[in-house]
Amino acid sequence: MKPPGSNEFRKALKPDTAALLDSVLDAAEARGLRVYAVGGPVRDLVLGREINDVDLLVETGDAVALATWAAPPDARVTPHDRFGTVQLETGSASIDLAGARRETYAHVGALPRVEPGSLEEDLARRDFTINALALPLSSQAKREHSGIVDLADGIADLVDGHLRILHPRSFHDDPTRVLRAARLGPRLGLTLTRGSRSALRDALRDGVFGRVSGDRLRRELEKIFEDAQRGLDPAGVLRLLSNWHVLGALEPGLDLPREAVVPLRRLGRAIASPPWRSDRWRNWISGLSLWLAPASPALRRRTLQRFSVRGEVARAIGGFSKASGGWLNALLRARGRGAIDAALAPLSEEELYALYSLAVPKLRRRIARFAVEDRIRRAPVRGEDLLEIGLEGPALGRVLNRVRIAYLDGALKSREEAIALAREIAQRKAPAKGKAAARADRR
Repeated sequence: MKPPGSNEFRKALKPDTAALLDSVLDAAEARGLRVYAVGGPVRDLVLGREINDVDLLVETGDAVALATWAAPPDARVTPHDRFGTVQLETGSASIDLAGARRETYAHVGALPRVEPGSLEEDLARRDFTINALALPLSSQAKREHSGIVDLADGIADLVDGHLRILHPRSFHDDPTRVLRAARLGPRLGLTLTRGSRSALRDALRDGVFGRVSGDRLRRELEKIFEDAQRGLDPAGVLRLLSNWHVLGALEPGLDLPREAVVPLRRLGRAIASPPWRSDRWRNWISGLSLWLAPASPALRRRTLQRFSVRGEVARAIGGFSKASGGWLNALLRARGRGAIDAALAPLSEEELYALYSLAVPKLRRRIARFAVEDRIRRAPVRGEDLLEIGLEGPALGRVLNRVRIAYLDGALKSREEAIALAREIAQRKAPAKGKAAARADRR
């Protein structure tokens, strides 16, 4: 089979991304620059998979300057000076550019020190052979290389189903590559080679994760749940990390509890095919809530601290185990759509998805109906309407809730009916208040 070339690469892109790539290559041609597609997009092209991210390498010239020259009027150019990279994006397309570079590491787990380098040095610094691939796109690059640059037999590894690091100290240089391996392998149908497994054991023996910051670990864990959009099973990734003895190396005692497996798989399917539309949902919070729910409170606290999860997010994840039982019981006892709304309305989107993934089918249907239909419905009266009839303070909130429940249950339909119910509720409360006042006066 003939390896794919630049024409096939462009055809594999979405139209808006292809147009943005044309702008970059036009600017590169005018300045005689060597530009390559590198890493994941080349790998996915070889595999015939959808290309979601476009990474370009500028071997000669300044990547930031090239992005600036190429930017259409509506584009945004965002440089990242530490690594010499830049993102060029419009409203519907995004391309990442970087200069060719080599990396050195001051110590195990440190972020790399970046220096300008050659194409060969740039490919040699990558995590796995399947990502050490470059496809020449500009005319100058094609004069240097006639086809895909594959210095580490990455294409052969793709064919053989192997995931292989480029050198024995790779996991020492960047321990987070272990977490990447657990995502890439299952997603691409690849297995970590025997030599790479041996290098992993050496890295764990040397305690490489001890100097990796919690922020870096959390960002890699977030990607486990992000990749569920591409069909990755989060439970499968965590199971692989557990089998490799990585989870316990991140935090002593951490593993994948059996009780968390099915809910995490269900969450993965919900991420890939959401049961309701959610514009803003941090799915990794739902994932950590489900994963850590069966753990002891002490282990949950230590794990969240290790992953630098703090504040309100940490309290929500840490409290999900206890709170979810009460939510499910309330949902099971609820009679009518109004009661279901009252039970679920206080939950955040992350808590709602986690609860959905934990629930039995009957309760999942209730949660989905609430999320799709009921929570966006508005009762025919608002607080201002009830102020006009003399309600205020906590009583106003309670009456609003009662009116909303009745509205969702179909017991009332119009503004007039809602105000009539509010008056009735207020009048029922009034005598009790009068008696209490009378008793106070007698004292």
